[in-house]
Amino acid sequence: MVNNQTNVSAYAGVPPLEGITRTIAGGPLYEPAHVLALLHQGESHTRAWTRKCINDLQRYALDGDDVAVLLKEALQHGRYRNSEWCQQRPTGPWAACDAYILTKMEWIPHAYKELPVEYYIKFAIAKSGTVILLVSCHLPEDRG
Repeated sequence: MVNNQTNVSAYAGVPPLEGITRTIAGGPLYEPAHVLALLHQGESHTRAWTRKCINDLQRYALDGDDVAVLLKEALQHGRYRNSEWCQQRPTGPWAACDAYILTKMEWIPHAYKELPVEYYIKFAIAKSGTVILLVSCHLPEDRG
């Protein structure tokens, strides 16, 4: 299998070879102020980058505005989890990503009350510096 080692993110590192850890030390990689500025420019500056992310956004019925709100809240009120290399598909390309966890209160119809809901959000900034590549946006039980 050919493995495309192309890095499409603004982070200047080199993607890992097979069998090497994907974790990137010293994060977060992207300044929250830069990410927030891109979000402020509108939904055309945010793209779901992986098939799983596209599917998760559809499953949770999240549109571009919803994603922007979640990412903004994650940067401002969530907690940084880690940074790691992520592949768009098994043969590449790669992006260096920051992952955040956001816990927010949401109305749960089956429980008839508000409960804390945890979101896992992972993203990169594209090499151009003008687009956010959304890699993951899901609840913890949907990690994979």
